[in-house]
This record gives sequence, structure tokens and C-alpha cells, in this order.
Amino acid sequence: MKYDVLIIGAGLGGLVCGHILSHAGLRVKVLEQGTQIGGCIQSYRRGRQDYDTGFHYVGGLGEGQSLHNVFGRLGLLSLPWQRMDTDFEHIRIGGRDFHLSQGFDNFVRDLSAEFPHERDGIRRYADLLRNTVDQQFSLLRPQGEAASPFDLFERNAWAYLTETFRDPLLIDVLSGASLKMELRKETLPLFTFCHGNGNYIESSWRLKAGGGQIAQTLAEGIRRQGGEVTCRAAVEELVEKDGRIALVRLDNGEAYEAATVISDLHPASTCALLKRSERMKTAYRHRMARLENTFGMLTVSLLLRPDSLPYFNHNRYVYRRPGVWGFYRPGEPVSGLMISARVPEDGSLHARQVDLLTPVAWEECARWAETTVGHRGEDYAAWKNRKADECIALAEETVPGLHGLIERRYISTPLTYRDYTRTPQGTAYGLRKDAGNALSTLLSVRTPLPNLLLTGQNLMLHGVCGVTMTALFTCAEILGREWMWRYIGGEENKRENFNIY
Repeated sequence: MKYDVLIIGAGLGGLVCGHILSHAGLRVKVLEQGTQIGGCIQSYRRGRQDYDTGFHYVGGLGEGQSLHNVFGRLGLLSLPWQRMDTDFEHIRIGGRDFHLSQGFDNFVRDLSAEFPHERDGIRRYADLLRNTVDQQFSLLRPQGEAASPFDLFERNAWAYLTETFRDPLLIDVLSGASLKMELRKETLPLFTFCHGNGNYIESSWRLKAGGGQIAQTLAEGIRRQGGEVTCRAAVEELVEKDGRIALVRLDNGEAYEAATVISDLHPASTCALLKRSERMKTAYRHRMARLENTFGMLTVSLLLRPDSLPYFNHNRYVYRRPGVWGFYRPGEPVSGLMISARVPEDGSLHARQVDLLTPVAWEECARWAETTVGHRGEDYAAWKNRKADECIALAEETVPGLHGLIERRYISTPLTYRDYTRTPQGTAYGLRKDAGNALSTLLSVRTPLPNLLLTGQNLMLHGVCGVTMTALFTCAEILGREWMWRYIGGEENKRENFNIY
């Protein structure tokens, strides 16, 4: 069977590409090897409760903001979004409490009140965040109109912060909500840091009933527009002929043809599917295999006793000591984490679910990598439970008595992410970007094969906004930049379709 576009992987990137391309009238089929779509935004069920895999909040959904038009086009603005508190990030460092506010003016005002001696630097930093948010889609503009943010990819985030601010505590506060990226002094690009914070300062939103709705809404849109989304469809091989992908073969023997193939997989995993490629040169394969992954996450998902903890409409971060950029040390007890409460679905004023997240490097759990789910032994269970206990103990600095409120808990590790979302090494944020080597780590959507494109968090930026933006660039290779620029700037998004609780 032949299609215009075959998409391998039904993570956020694959689904956004499928939605846009089917909207454009192309015949699209999305192939997902797992039993459930969504990748890191999928939900899973335990008992009578749904839990989120990796989605907790998103930024820039307000009218006129960075994701508003795109989410409107994708049919996602009608989901039950709830705007978070103005002081949406609460940060506790070494026993002291701070907060970050959404809205750039609020952000500057509140931080300047806490650090008046750094007022000018805070204002310049806020302007940089605002400009970064404004520029993130600029490369989609028609030829001659683009303003590239590439110079910010080549600047080191840590160097910028230490040059701009004199107070190390302020640097900690500005970085304290950045568990949504890997804070490495040696490598993190300034654009990654600004993008990972700026969209949320624009505005921040939680989703009532969980992130799985995003995946389901996108899939429904693809099908409604004539496309297909198929689970349990594991691609075994990409067959090359005359320098192009001629056939996509599944492990069940089925095979498909397509004018274009898009892979939402890790680039190294994509290369592995080209078992007999002549044009996918050895140098490209080796480059993809050599690139380093970011660390993974350990998540403790807590089901709390009914009416035991008032819901808090903000995120909380707790660091045992100053030094946010170096707080995670593999093998040591948990010393920093994020606490996120799920919006009550029954209208209650009390939280029923709370997630605790802390970084875990692959090497901490690699010794169990060759074992299968359910057969990792007592030492793996003991390690997971010890880490979970450490997370709960640290969280009690800001949620006193949390341990006594827990009805049930579920623990996921980088191994869990690898097994259920197929992300190599369970990486939380995809391939590591390096400001000192931007050309090698900032990947193009193109490959040496002209009809094989890439998408997803490994290319440019991670997170909901980053992956959505990357999908637009992937689609622009097929539809053209002018088409995509009109798509994201269209007039179809109406404020009355924005469902605010």
C-alpha cells in the first residue's frame, strides 16, 4: 500500500506532523510499535486512576502567545486547560523560599524586589527571554525574512548567567525551575535555557485529566482528515533503493511505500533500521551513534488519601543546598526535585495525585538494562524504593507530613522510559546539545536520504513547545516555509474556542 507520508513513531512530534500533513491533504499513516500512542505525553492507568508519563505543564497558550495559534490549528485549545498561579514556580534552596512569576513584567517586578541590586540584569534577562520566544518560529518565515537564533545556540548558558549576575543565589533562583532541562555548565546552550524558561514565563498551564488527551486529540484529528494511526506496528527495516527509501517493512511482514518517510525515533534508532543502506554513509551513522544523551528521570507518582492535601496550582522545587547547576551527583542521595500536583478532576479543592521528579543518569540503572520488566530482582526494587523514600523525605520540606498522606505510589526510572517509550537510555530530553559544538549537536530534519526526514526532541529543542516547533520545521520540508508560515499565522483561531477552567 502506498502513502504520501509514512510517520514512524506516534510521539508528540510524529502526531503533530501527521495532523499538519493530513490537514494539507496528504495521505498519511502513522506507525506506532507500542500499544499506546503519545510517547512521553501518554497516560497510563493503575487501578482506577490515570497517571501522566512525562507531561506536567506547558507554556505560551495565552492569546497572542507563542503556542496559541499552533495549538488552535491542532485542535488542542479546546482541551480543559487551567492557568497556573501568577507565582507559578515556588523554589526552595537551602531552606529559603523564592518564586518566579508568569508574565514578563511580573517576573521582573517580583525578582527585582527580592534582588534589588540585580534589577538591571533581571530586566535585560527578561528582554532576552521575550526575544527568544518571539524568534523561535522565525526560521519559518519566507526567504529573506528570517532572523536566526543560532548565535544563542553557540553561547554557553552558564557563562551568560555568571557574566550578567553577580549574586550566585539569584542564578540559583533563575535556574531552580529548570529541572525540565539538563543543567550542564560545560555544554548547555543559552537558547535551550531561554526557550525552556521563556515560554513558561509568558504563561503557564496545566491540563485537567492529563496529557494523554493531547495525543488522543491529535490522533482523532489525523483520522478525521483522512489519515491513519496504527498501534502494534513495529518497523523492522527501511529498505533503500537508488538512494531513497523505497519500502517500510514491519516485523509482521507487512510493507508500505511512501513518497516521504518521517522518523520520530531517536536518530541512532532510525539509522539502525537502515540495515542495507548504501547512501546513509558510515560517517553519518557514526556521528549519530557518538552523540550523547541527556540524563533520565525518576518519577514517584503518588496517590494521596482523599481530602488530605489542599491542591496547589503551582510547581514546587526543593534543593537541599545552594548550587542548583551542580546539585545532581550520580549515586548520591536525592538533593533536588520537582513537585507537581495534578488538577483535581472532580472539582475538589484537594489534590489526589502528586508527582515527584528527580534526575537519574543511565549509569545508575544500567546494570539492570539487559533484564526484562518484572525480572530485575530485589536489588532493583530496593534501589527504586530507596530513591523514592529520599524524594518523599526531601519533598516534606515544602509538603509537611507527605509520607503519611500516601495511599499508593508508583515509581518509574530511565529503564521504565526506555521500555515503554523506546527512548535510548531513557533520556528525558533527547540528545545533549553543546554550545561549544552546536553544528554537530543541533541536528537538521534532513538526512542523507532525500525522502527520509527526522522530527522529535532530539533535533533542536525538547518539551511540548520544542517538539511542536521542530515538527513544523519537518513539515516545512514537504509543504514549504510559506505554507507553514501561513498555517501558524492564520485567522482560524478564535478566543471563544479556548476552554479555560
